[in-house]
Amino acid sequence: MSSYRIGIDLGGTFIKGGIVDENNTILLQRQVPTKAEEGAYAVLDRMAELAKDLMIADEVKDMDCLGVGIGNPGTVDAVRGFVPYSNNIHWENVPVADYLSDKLELSVKVDNDANCAALGVLLSEKETAYESAILLTLGTGLGCGIILHGKIYGGEHAGGAEVGHMILKSGGRKCSCGKRGCFEAYCSTTGLIKDTKKEIEKAKQKTPLTKLYKKDGQLDGRRIMTAVSDQDPVAKKAFDKYLTHLAEGMTGIVDLFRPEVVYIGGGISARFDLMEAFLNDYVKKNSFGGEHAFIPVIKKAPGGNDVGIIGAAGLIGVE
Repeated sequence: MSSYRIGIDLGGTFIKGGIVDENNTILLQRQVPTKAEEGAYAVLDRMAELAKDLMIADEVKDMDCLGVGIGNPGTVDAVRGFVPYSNNIHWENVPVADYLSDKLELSVKVDNDANCAALGVLLSEKETAYESAILLTLGTGLGCGIILHGKIYGGEHAGGAEVGHMILKSGGRKCSCGKRGCFEAYCSTTGLIKDTKKEIEKAKQKTPLTKLYKKDGQLDGRRIMTAVSDQDPVAKKAFDKYLTHLAEGMTGIVDLFRPEVVYIGGGISARFDLMEAFLNDYVKKNSFGGEHAFIPVIKKAPGGNDVGIIGAAGLIGVE
């Protein structure tokens, strides 16, 4: 009998779930609202109902479900299937795996959502045989997943491998985690917006971006990247600063782990064409040993928004 796994990607707005076959192909996917304000166990109940709904789908009538993998935001103890803390959904000490396993009568594994996304990217790269990879997700925050020898590396204990919160600038910009100078504070979309606002305030010339911002007070990653693409000088100055910070942090990561590939995902990666040459060149010139050492390639992450589901499903059977 053929088999499948269920992957669930828990987000702040939606819970996305999918049936994933032995070839890491999603056969069916659905989503439900997270409603985090109702509390952890209400969210877990919705996750269980989503999994049950998927298990009775026509696509899997004659297939065996091997288990359910969960990509969960926040600090995750993957060994115990436990979430000590998750800031953006306001969870503390939630026994995710045990609770869902009792509800579903199936094996349930849980890991950090960025780790699952990184595993999903690797599983989606069917044309390559990469065994080690790092995924940087550039969004509201900066997520990082590390895969070594085909397995998620999350440090020796829960809370490890939080690359987004290594210090890029001592005493620098305040991060959402409470520390100052974190990689995330400079290289998330939030960081790019802050840098762009500063450049707009300092600008002596009027540009299309400064006029738009003065008109409606709106500034987001998409508007900034469009302005960069259009060679708006204010947007380009802010983006050049952002890229340098990103390249500095990325070079440090390369020096630590020397993966085969570094993937860039998240909203800003939609314009990877504006970053690719600079990032690859910077890492080549500035990583320890330079061209005498192994230099990983910097690539746009494949798989789109589905990698979280694929990677979560990949937790099942991945020891």
